[in-house]
Amino acid sequence: MPIEFLYLGVVFAVCILWFFILKRPLYEAMLVAFIATLGTTAAITGEFSLAAMWGYIWDAMTTSTLYVIFVFIISASLLSRTSIIDDCIAIILSIFGRFRGGAGFVAIIASSYMGSLSGSGPGNVATTGVFTIPAMKKTGFPAHLAANVEAHASTMGNMIPPAGMVAIAFDHLAKTQWGESFTMSQFWLVLWGVALWFIIQRVLTLYIMCRYYKVEPMKKEDIPSFRKSVKTGWKAILLPIIVLLPFMLNSIFEDFFVAQLGAKSTSIANSILLLIPSVIVIFAIILSDKENRKKMTPVKMVGYIEKGMLKVVPTASLVMFAYFVSNVFETLGVEQAIGAYIQDLRLPKVVLLFVIPLFTAILGMMLPGSTQVKIFGGVIITTLASVGVEPMLSAAMLLCICGAMHGVTPPYCACVYTAMGIAESELKPTLINCTVWIIIHYLLSVVVLAGFLPILGLVSVL
Repeated sequence: MPIEFLYLGVVFAVCILWFFILKRPLYEAMLVAFIATLGTTAAITGEFSLAAMWGYIWDAMTTSTLYVIFVFIISASLLSRTSIIDDCIAIILSIFGRFRGGAGFVAIIASSYMGSLSGSGPGNVATTGVFTIPAMKKTGFPAHLAANVEAHASTMGNMIPPAGMVAIAFDHLAKTQWGESFTMSQFWLVLWGVALWFIIQRVLTLYIMCRYYKVEPMKKEDIPSFRKSVKTGWKAILLPIIVLLPFMLNSIFEDFFVAQLGAKSTSIANSILLLIPSVIVIFAIILSDKENRKKMTPVKMVGYIEKGMLKVVPTASLVMFAYFVSNVFETLGVEQAIGAYIQDLRLPKVVLLFVIPLFTAILGMMLPGSTQVKIFGGVIITTLASVGVEPMLSAAMLLCICGAMHGVTPPYCACVYTAMGIAESELKPTLINCTVWIIIHYLLSVVVLAGFLPILGLVSVL
């Protein structure tokens, strides 16, 4: 067994000790895990470099995802004080309030679509969650269930084109011996076919959850009138459009931006994510009623931001410290060594179908999905293909078992923590409920890889 497994073991041991036994915050556990990983590396190699340690820290602190989470949660604390959010919720409830869990189904569809445009799970939670989470809570959802519905819906965006990881996965597929047999358009079709099953899974899971938690349809007398809601709050309809439009334009004209700006085009997408919160808040204030606009004075807004910081700092700290650990692993080649080890084991198909999704789920506790796809993608495709899994299906499933899992698997779970900040849910019930969603996603991943479900556009080359 390669020594790299030891580094994984150190991180897990520290998290268990610090979080579950000592009952300390999870972000503290991740920071201690980073320090322990550096110490373990120094003990094994006999070397320690302050410059290298600072490099791990600096790379994490300059990651745009960290700031996306920060600004969106801060903006959510401001948006909650405007009348525009109440108007949005009233319109949603006037349409879906008569259905059991109706607002939750809206969250699944809207967040799946938005996530495919933004490419950021946590950013997507924050963008759509400020509308869907309050609406769910208003219709009787427990806070922890509302947080998980939004978090797990938002991770769907990583599976649906034009998500950023699609190109990475296809690049791995193109480098295999079967690569010339496929086109990007075929791959996109298969991705949509796979994503359809996971959307259905989330809808059915929500249906069962609503009955378990006894989420009832709203009483008829409590359901806002659609005509009255639209007449009073029609301006609120403009806010989701303002949120959606930049992502739509960036997606539609992506080739143009790449041709004109090259590598700088990536900065445009990141800048959009960072600028959108400010634009949303400004328009929300402008579109609010006159009385509400008067209440949003600079002094009061600073106070709201101050209160919002109590939610954002723990979440941002956890994500940042997780990136510290991820950067150490990437430098040490942990992913490559473990991937090669699994491939060398030559396990039978039925075992691999369970082991590989479980392995990526464990990695997702610490490593971003894009990192997993980038480093493990080629190994996973060829390993699964060697036991009879279609290469294009293996490549498509990278986005399910890596991309969609990393944002919801504790202790990393940036999507869940972002949703918790908006829903104001407690940690323990949120993570317990989250585990149920993860297990169902994992089992469906095994079923799809086994070929038990028909997949739109899948072509056999084996």
